[in-house]
Amino acid sequence: MIDEKRHGARPRSEQNSQARAESSLDTSVTQRRNASGLARDIEIVELLATAHSGDGMGVSQLAAASGRDKGVISRALATLLDAGMVSRDSATLRYRIGPRVFALAARSVETALVTAARPILRRLTQATQETSHLCVLREGNVLTLASELSPHEVRTTGWQGVTTAAWRTPSGRALLSDWDDESLRAWYEIHGRDKAIVSQLDPQMTASGFSVLATPPRDKTVVRDFHSLLAEMAHIRQAGYAILDEELETGVVGASAPVRDFTGSIIAAINVSAPKARMTNRLEELGACVAGVALGLSLRLGAPAAADVSGQQPRHHENERR
Repeated sequence: MIDEKRHGARPRSEQNSQARAESSLDTSVTQRRNASGLARDIEIVELLATAHSGDGMGVSQLAAASGRDKGVISRALATLLDAGMVSRDSATLRYRIGPRVFALAARSVETALVTAARPILRRLTQATQETSHLCVLREGNVLTLASELSPHEVRTTGWQGVTTAAWRTPSGRALLSDWDDESLRAWYEIHGRDKAIVSQLDPQMTASGFSVLATPPRDKTVVRDFHSLLAEMAHIRQAGYAILDEELETGVVGASAPVRDFTGSIIAAINVSAPKARMTNRLEELGACVAGVALGLSLRLGAPAAADVSGQQPRHHENERR
């Protein structure tokens, strides 16, 4: 048997005593952590998220549901309100989930979306030999989350991180194609004349000579007014994709198709852009190809198999009216 004292080891009784102390400390830390203000605030947010009534919950209801004092709940709600985690109806004094929670959830969804779409974009670029993009609607316009560049030396630009006007791009129009007329009108009143590039460009893109047309050519303009917007929405729902023909950049064409989630709602768009010289008389073929790829990603995200069928009822989009 090894002599613990000769080899510098502490006696087992001392080791066991320290282990018990460490275990007790871990339990104490866990208890303190679970009893922290953050955990209690999270409980409030979770209660609001699971509320059966769309009218929200009042302080008394939250206090009763959590078993906590109304004064404590009121102070916690004030902190959450300042942080945007909850919102308060000034008329009913009830609380609901706040805009910041929805924004964080959207970012999480987008991260998962990019992860799922990356290999699909790569295969799409390999198949078409052209640049592909994954786009979402952000604050009423189009943000490109990911781009896969064409292997050709002459190719279209990667737009990753750039926000563009939805009315000027096929991706924007595809993203809006499941909105109802009322929501579209409200969106158009705010964004129907947004400039082509909404966000600030990366200096590297500017240095490379990247440029877009300040206004679309008269004979290439798809959306000229609200009525033409509605006509384009009907066309996209029927065809399953949207087309770009030198509307944003001279000599550049493209096609976009919507990506749907498990509810059948459009959450993203797949786009392929290319020099017009390589895509002469093939735009409709490109559109059909992109629509097929977008459908494949939609099914992977749990969309119903009928999500590619034209004529789906437009959806009301209250949260994108800003």
